[in-house]
Amino acid sequence: MRRRAIAFALLSAALFGASTPLAKLLLGTTSPLLLAGLLYLGAGVGLLIWLRGRLKPIARGDVPWLIAAVAAGGIAGPALLMFGLASTDGATASLLLNLEAVFTALIAWIAFRENVDSRVFLGMVAIIAGGALLSFEGKPTFDIGIALIAGACLAWAVDNNLTRRISAADAATLACIKGLAAGSANLTFAMFQGASLPVPGVVVAAGVVGLFGYGISLALFIAALRDLGTARTAAYFSVVAVLGKENTLLVLGEAAGWAFWAAALLMAFGVWLHLSERHGHSHVHDPVAHEHEHVHDEHHRHEHAFAWDGKEPHRHPHQHEPLAHTHPHHPDLHHRHRH
Repeated sequence: MRRRAIAFALLSAALFGASTPLAKLLLGTTSPLLLAGLLYLGAGVGLLIWLRGRLKPIARGDVPWLIAAVAAGGIAGPALLMFGLASTDGATASLLLNLEAVFTALIAWIAFRENVDSRVFLGMVAIIAGGALLSFEGKPTFDIGIALIAGACLAWAVDNNLTRRISAADAATLACIKGLAAGSANLTFAMFQGASLPVPGVVVAAGVVGLFGYGISLALFIAALRDLGTARTAAYFSVVAVLGKENTLLVLGEAAGWAFWAAALLMAFGVWLHLSERHGHSHVHDPVAHEHEHVHDEHHRHEHAFAWDGKEPHRHPHQHEPLAHTHPHHPDLHHRHRH
């Protein structure tokens, strides 16, 4: 499950990183706020079609967290990014997105008291240093556009930490609801300001970019949050900077400078530190009843009130009894305890 979660985080980063330069291209055809609405609507509608009646219910206690996450990451974040992209080049914007990991980790460690040890902290520093090195190579000019993109990263960092609170819910359902709500809100705001829909081809293109770069990427990110915790997921996601630069090299045929290879090595070192982390100590699990995808490991020794076909992982409501033990673990859904 942990290896799958890491793969989800990296794939989420790749999809989102690819969407930024494409969104920059689409900005020439419509207003920033309208484009933000189309991107998120594409994510929500696309996931809704894929789910086809398989939306999972959201627990009542999760609704306030979901509303706050949508407001921060679904409405404020994309609007700030689109306005920032309007006055910032795509390469610089892709590099600045590395700030999301920094803000996410700081909020997770300071506000939500997520566990961090020296190895994880050093890994985050190495990954952030790689992104900073790429930013140095890009020589960005600090202006209002950069401030807006930084604001978008902060909004998404808040969203990431709020979403962690409800990550037991179905990831595709959460991403679908976020897309529909955020897309409708941004589209309404844009129309109220006098924006009009672009030609159908642009609408379709924005929808496809939104489905992959925002919808599927978000669903993968939420699934990773469940098993890795917020700061660690954000660390893997931050490789979006080097992935975005690599896409530029492949598409435009540009030569890679020394900063690119140094940044790639720093990020690889940081990811290795996270992959090789071994955190374990005696801890206690309180009784809890919830529903999420799981396998029958030592935390899920329960009976089934239905005929089970033996396939794993699977999903159903289940009860956790009190448990005290020692084993290596991460700040996943079942290990959000104090140290």
